Amino acid sequence: MDVVDRSSHSTTLTGWREWVSLPDVGVPWIKAKIDTGARSSSLHAQHIREFDRDGEPWVRFDVRPWQGAHELVPVELPVFDRRDVRSSSGHAQRRVVVLLDLLLVGRRVTAEVTLSNRAEMGFRMLIGREALRQGFVIDPARSFLGGKAPKDFRRRNRGAAPVA
Repeated sequence: MDVVDRSSHSTTLTGWREWVSLPDVGVPWIKAKIDTGARSSSLHAQHIREFDRDGEPWVRFDVRPWQGAHELVPVELPVFDRRDVRSSSGHAQRRVVVLLDLLLVGRRVTAEVTLSNRAEMGFRMLIGREALRQGFVIDPARSFLGGKAPKDFRRRNRGAAPVA
């Protein structure tokens, strides 16, 4: 993916689902649902552990970018916030929030991302309004306007058996 523009003054068309990259944490591809009903973005994270680094709150977690795969990407980031988030089913949960740069349809933006267990969800990541208001317009009839991940990554995402 080429980075086109980081400013919020342009508008970039995105579909209702896209392949996204998290370049600063070593996740080259993850399938994301574009969700205007969610304020924050959300990432499937496992083994979430908070700790202090030089007196500041940090979090260590693993990302499993592909459904059905056993690969984990270890990540450590400063804690940006903690929020009560209500799911679409009405269940409230306190979540850790981190700031993550993501590449969405060729644009690099910084998003507030909550960490949660999305093992039962169809997408490992949701992109919410806070990230989308940085210059994105959504066409709900289209998908993957930023292109698709290479075939080998897409095959990994279709793994045979679901893994949490």
